[in-house]
Amino acid sequence: MSVDKNVPAASGVYGLSNASHWIYVGEAANIHAELFKHLQHPNTFLKGHCPSGFTYELSSEEDRADRRNQLVSELDPIGNRLVSGRANWS
Repeated sequence: MSVDKNVPAASGVYGLSNASHWIYVGEAANIHAELFKHLQHPNTFLKGHCPSGFTYELSSEEDRADRRNQLVSELDPIGNRLVSGRANWS
């Protein structure tokens, strides 16, 4: 419900976390749709790490991947370690 109320259908980067650590940082043309997909239909990895929070940052299509890479480097999310090299995680 919070994603529906608070996240725009716009280009940007997003992060999923729980009380202990960052779980995943991604980028999408539509961060609302991507976050909604992750939270409504979590893959096996997400089910095992129980995200309890999310954040997002609007970013142009040209800058999204670089910003995601910067955040992955700074935050070291556990999920990104498992899928390093992929541009998208479903």
